[in-house]
Amino acid sequence: MASSRTSSSASSPRRPNTAFRLLRGQRSPGEFAAEVRRAAREIGEHVSCDARYIGRVESGEIRCPNYAYERVFRHMFPGCEPADMGFAPREAVRGRGARDPGGAPSDSTESPSGGRIPSNGGGPLDRFDSSKESDVLRRAFISSGPAAVAAASLGGAPGTRTPRRAGEAEACALEQAVRRIRLLDDRHGADHLYRRAAQPLRAAYELLEAETRRQTVADRLHAGAGELAISVGWLAHDSGRFGDARSHYAEALATARVAGDAALEAHAFCNTAFLARDAGRPREAVRAAQAAQQAGRQLASARLMSLLTLREAGGWAQLGDRPACEETLLRARTLFEHGRSEDDPEWMTFFGEAELELLEAQCWSALGDWRRAAEHGGRAVELADPHFARNVALYTAQLSGDLAQGGAVAEAAVAGERVLDLLTQVQSARIRGMLASTARVLRSHARVPAVGAFLTRHDAQAV
Repeated sequence: MASSRTSSSASSPRRPNTAFRLLRGQRSPGEFAAEVRRAAREIGEHVSCDARYIGRVESGEIRCPNYAYERVFRHMFPGCEPADMGFAPREAVRGRGARDPGGAPSDSTESPSGGRIPSNGGGPLDRFDSSKESDVLRRAFISSGPAAVAAASLGGAPGTRTPRRAGEAEACALEQAVRRIRLLDDRHGADHLYRRAAQPLRAAYELLEAETRRQTVADRLHAGAGELAISVGWLAHDSGRFGDARSHYAEALATARVAGDAALEAHAFCNTAFLARDAGRPREAVRAAQAAQQAGRQLASARLMSLLTLREAGGWAQLGDRPACEETLLRARTLFEHGRSEDDPEWMTFFGEAELELLEAQCWSALGDWRRAAEHGGRAVELADPHFARNVALYTAQLSGDLAQGGAVAEAAVAGERVLDLLTQVQSARIRGMLASTARVLRSHARVPAVGAFLTRHDAQAV
């Protein structure tokens, strides 16, 4: 195969291909490259894939793979189009001469410009600095990509019926729908996604009634439906619809129990604990987190156990039990330091050092130790991946609130203004609620210039 050639495009800034990164999951770039080479051999292709190539794809340097790589990726992810993997259409990539897919492979489609998430064959959907395009992206959630496959081909579209049989294509579509929801939520928050996610969720559970020839496919369908229920539950949770969230998490837990899926059960209990803490039910949060750990012990993932232990710590903090919280936080950090493993669930890609710092900040905040809360919150903001705007907004809102409670009102106001900037592209009732609480704390300090400026902007945006 010819060596890769790239062309620069000053008019199109590079953007990371987060969809492809989600497909890689917990595998290292080197491990994933080895799987690509193995998949190529299975279909008679030859690609010189290595960790550097995977890095170039995920960084957005390669916007569109050559035809050989495209065939390999289609083989690895049946039913998934290049657009679902985060690649741009060939005709949208600059610096190439269009080639017939049946012709000789060409690497000239691999360009260093941005790896945005396109629709199924359309132009790019997502650009962070445009609220109009963000709205397009949210509307496109159902009308294109894997969500459409889940809603239509799985029987969720109006006028269709649940298929009598289900196979690899349906399982892949369902898994991709989950990934798409998570990606859009990471970038834009949950408020405008929740209602749109109901259709593929109904389709997923209807699909469980279809006949499957292989147990592995049936297991994937149950796991996919359960994970989709959790994802939709999270959209409700982040939108402040706690009753809906509780129902979706319970649905996922029931699916896990029916299928005997310990990983799904741990995930469902994890989110249930999170919801219970946010809803002011700390004892339930502790019990749910402990149940999650019991299920999680069947898996070989120290990072999973670290997160589940942090959920327990959050419950202890709300109960005001400082010794239990400190002991649990220490245990969580010890588990976290074991590092990542191949057994870490795919949905845990968000759980890195920044999230660890945030969850500890929330514990100290619940205990009223504002100084320590702000220290951990500041580290969470510093470590946050700037491409995930929702997380950056969440971490900064937490920091702003802790600074305000601790008396650092000017610093709190500055952080609050950064959150207001992010809320032009992130829709999250939870984050808006956190910022409103900070504004209430700061009102008695309105004469401080930075505080006054923040309150003016906050009140204007709240109208």
